[in-house]
Amino acid sequence: MTNIIFIAIGLAAGVLAGMFGIGGGIVIVPALILVSRLSPQIATGTSLASLLLPVGALGAWAYYKEGNVRIVPALWIGVGLFFGAYFGAKIAQQMSAIALQRAFSVFLMLVAVRMWFGK
Repeated sequence: MTNIIFIAIGLAAGVLAGMFGIGGGIVIVPALILVSRLSPQIATGTSLASLLLPVGALGAWAYYKEGNVRIVPALWIGVGLFFGAYFGAKIAQQMSAIALQRAFSVFLMLVAVRMWFGK
């Protein structure tokens, strides 16, 4: 049953990634914490590991075919992600599970408020 839950989490993240460009932090990590009862650090590490190869390849291709991808910005963002993920992981490893979970919750609330009230 656990593997079916992991597949469902991945499927939901894939659909949302294709629709909104989200997945790991907003879908996979909370699902692993709330459904699979993993610690925030293990959930984050597992999410990053799951995204290594399939990270949006087919979704990006679908957008690219419609002319909705800017290659140069995507490459520069990728460089930032490469280094940023390393430093973010180092920071997260130094935090307690509850502090990391609360920090993530605050981040999601700030994004939600900005999206709701922003222009």
